[in-house]
This record gives sequence, structure tokens and C-alpha cells, in this order.
Amino acid sequence: MTDSTIRPRSDDAADEAHPPGSANRADAVHPLTGPIDLSQIDISAIEGRREVLDGLTRFLMPYKFAIDEVMTKLRILQEEFTQTGEYNPIEHVSSRLKDPDSIIEKMQRRGVPLRTELVRETITDIAGVRVVCAFVSDVYRVFELLTAHDDVTVYQVKDYIAKPKENGYRSLHLLLEVPVFLSSGPVQTIVEVQIRTIAMDFWASLEHKIYYKYDREVPAELLQGLHDAADQACRLDSTMEWLHITIRGSDRDTLVRRSTDTVARSASALAARALETAEAKDRAPALRSVDSALRSGDPV
Repeated sequence: MTDSTIRPRSDDAADEAHPPGSANRADAVHPLTGPIDLSQIDISAIEGRREVLDGLTRFLMPYKFAIDEVMTKLRILQEEFTQTGEYNPIEHVSSRLKDPDSIIEKMQRRGVPLRTELVRETITDIAGVRVVCAFVSDVYRVFELLTAHDDVTVYQVKDYIAKPKENGYRSLHLLLEVPVFLSSGPVQTIVEVQIRTIAMDFWASLEHKIYYKYDREVPAELLQGLHDAADQACRLDSTMEWLHITIRGSDRDTLVRRSTDTVARSASALAARALETAEAKDRAPALRSVDSALRSGDPV
């Protein structure tokens, strides 16, 4: 399982926003959907920054509602398993919405104009949901359950469990599109979902604290320690998984294989779909390479 390709997505928003500085400037930040150009507003001035923050806050509302949609789906699954007495693969769920100041800082750092249509394309983790499970097989089971919904579209899969990052980071990352139903109509919105085990979550939390403390300039011995801890966490996950399968029997082993196969099929389907919808001929060879890599299991 390797990274899949993001499928191009269409934007049904209005074609033009009110130009900054016009008489209707206040209207430019009013809609919850549609492009808003905030790049010409002076954010160094108090009034200008307030106007930009107000525009981004409105822009973020569909993302907040999209988080609510995903969280509701997960809570329904939890409640169902509780009521039926079935095994519940979800330990706990959390969410977060990127704040306007973080968006401004990230767009400035990347040198991209502060226009909402560019924010939507540049920052894919505006809305985030994290699901923590006890076992690795539960991670893939949750993926299978969550993406089985007809109104959920999978845009990207990054399986850092099958192929961890160089620093040892392990998790299953998804970009899901869900419809948010506003008074003006449905708005397709992207939510990043991270699914990981308790051990993976513990390691990632510690790594974040270390990088924050050292402002990303982490001493080599700590980096090595983190990598060693990641290996130990991986071994712990494997041992606990083996014990879990032993206790629950062969049915559990079948479920593990079925769930991991679902992730692999989903990623392969995404690459094939991207290949079919590529408009520019010069993009086709690259997409074929992605599809071939996914089928062979090689890194993308």
C-alpha cells in the first residue's frame, strides 16, 4: 500500500468575487462559499486584519460542518457497536479546525496569494479528524466502515503503516470529501482523517512535543531515540495484534486480511480514476507510473 493520487475536483462556487477596495467590499467576505480575494487587504492594519479574519472565519464554516458530518458517522458506528454488543474498533475520536491565523501564516510561508480558492487547493488539512484504535487491524476496519458510505468520496490514501516515514512515523492518512448541506445547496468539502493505533498516537504526540521544544532543530541523539521508539511501538503493535487474533480466533484473521485488501483496492482505484480523467496528455505517463507503483507495491 502506497500513496494514491488526488483526483482533480471541481468547484461549483461563483465565478467571480467582489474586487477588494470596491464599494461592496463588505459583501466580498459574506458568502460561506465562492471565491473571496483577501490578498489585496493590508493585514498589518488592525481593520484590515479584522476583515481578513472575518472572511476566513466564514470560509471555514463549511469545513467545521464537514467535521461534524464525519464525527457523526463515527459516533453512530460507536453507538451501534455498543448497543449490539459487537467488537468496537474505535477507542476514541478527536477533531480540529485550522484557525484563520494558521492559514494566513501557512499561505504567506508558501508564497501563495490569500484567495480562498487557492487556500482550498493549497491546504488540504483545514478540517481534521483523528481516530485512535487499539490494533492495526482496527485501523483498516475503520477505513472500510467509514468509506462504505455512499456520500463519502476518497480522494487520497497515504498508508504510513505499510510504509512508515523515514523518522518512524506510522498512521493511515485519508482525504475524504463529504457533502455539507447549506441553505444555498450542498458544498463538497475535504476532511483529512488520520487513523492510528494507541501506540502510534503516543509516539506521534511525543514527536510533536520534541519538535516544538527544539523548534524543529532536534539533536541527532533524540532523533535516533525517536526512531528506536517507533520500532518498539511497531513491535508492540504486532505482538498485541497476534494476541488479539489468538483470542478472537480465525474469524478475526479473515477480517484483518479483508480490511487491508480494501485499502489496497481503494488506492488502486483512485490511481486508475485519476488516469482516466487526466486532461493533459503530458500528465498521463506520470499517472500511469503512479498506478503501476501502486499495483506493484513500490513507493510513489
